[in-house]
Amino acid sequence: MTLDLKRLKAERIAKGYTQDEMAKLAGWETRTPYAKRENGIVSIGADELAMFAEILGYSSEELGIFFTKNVPKKEQLQLV
Repeated sequence: MTLDLKRLKAERIAKGYTQDEMAKLAGWETRTPYAKRENGIVSIGADELAMFAEILGYSSEELGIFFTKNVPKKEQLQLV
């Protein structure tokens, strides 16, 4: 499974938050720490993901929406 940063960004935008607002809600003074995480420059830790999800209105049980499953090509079903 891979953290879907595009989904994180989409959820932030859907809630009407800027990166600056997300950073402030996360306790940072500038948007840079949040922007680096959303853009994949800095890895997002489990606690940070849970915090971002909570800010966006999701519970810890709903964290799965921020992940994509990576299934190797050889294991994917091919439809004919």
